[in-house]
Amino acid sequence: MNDSEDIIIQAKKFAFEKHKNQKIRSGIFPYSYHLEGVVSRLKNLGISEKNILCAAWLHDIIEKTDVNFDQLNEIFGREVAVIVLSLTKDNNLLKKDKEAQYVNQLKSATLSAKIIKLCDISANLKDIVDSPISPSQKSKQIKKLIHYLRAIKNEIIENKSAYPKIQEIFDGVNVICIKFKQKPFLI
Repeated sequence: MNDSEDIIIQAKKFAFEKHKNQKIRSGIFPYSYHLEGVVSRLKNLGISEKNILCAAWLHDIIEKTDVNFDQLNEIFGREVAVIVLSLTKDNNLLKKDKEAQYVNQLKSATLSAKIIKLCDISANLKDIVDSPISPSQKSKQIKKLIHYLRAIKNEIIENKSAYPKIQEIFDGVNVICIKFKQKPFLI
């Protein structure tokens, strides 16, 4: 095993441990199921960069656990910690301010962070569709995720030649958009 595999495995184990008592939205599967979905989508896009894959395993860890930026920086390095932070909502803000700030944060994130967020949105959409919540709750949650995707899509689309399989993710998102009466993405 080389060093890059070591740190990716370390990030996966760390994330699994920190999220171990959490479930995905459906309440059926462990949170690791969501993380595996995000990383699997990234790998399907051909992404093998260790810092991106580490950040993908860790993308929700600051927001949903007791881990902070400094800990990530110390264990996984500054680049990984900065990517994760750019994908983290500030829970110290009021809800309306938090959402607006988060969208602005996503808009200014790196392309690597935006690609992780695209895969995160795709995995979350699948979970919402499979979730036992009411159709109106599904629609509300899907609308929020689509709002995030609209904030990041331009740079992703501008760089789609670097990720030829990105169309597959947008195709899957568009199926859900149409089903829930959201405007599909044209790329």
